[in-house]
Amino acid sequence: MMNPMKKLLLLLMLSVITQGYAQINWMSFEDALAAQSENPKKIIVDVYTNWCGPCKLLDRNTFQNEQVAAFINENYYAVKFNAEGSKEINYRGQAFTNPNFDPNRKGRNSQHEFAAAMNIRGYPSIVFFDEDTNFIQPVVGYKTPRQLEIYLKMISNDDYKELTTAEKWQEYQENFEYSF
Repeated sequence: MMNPMKKLLLLLMLSVITQGYAQINWMSFEDALAAQSENPKKIIVDVYTNWCGPCKLLDRNTFQNEQVAAFINENYYAVKFNAEGSKEINYRGQAFTNPNFDPNRKGRNSQHEFAAAMNIRGYPSIVFFDEDTNFIQPVVGYKTPRQLEIYLKMISNDDYKELTTAEKWQEYQENFEYSF
């Protein structure tokens, strides 16, 4: 049995360690689709690979940011997807696999069919789907919380539907008010 002082000290240490740590409610793609049918929300997919350094930075520096995590949890179903993994993904009646996946391979592996279907050309990529599971767009590369904010908000409030030209996108960026 732990004495009360040791218990208090342990609780204080845990509090300091976890202070400022934000947690996104990650789920599988299938769980996001099921949740979406009950309560429609957009889906955000973190497309990563195990060997990707910028993917790890995105996880640590951006997705653990308190404001980013809170905004994603409130406005999206969040999915982590290994673009070189072996998990089967079922989307719109089609099964996507990674037939060339080699479980013994170290480092890079073959690209999953679902990553190819989403037109993923670099890692990390953040992919957005609307409330009806329609593909919206990927955002390629590491993003800081501030850099990701414009995409999170533009997609969540449907502003992207009006941004049909480079000029409109430029104007949107110039007028965007950052708060993260």
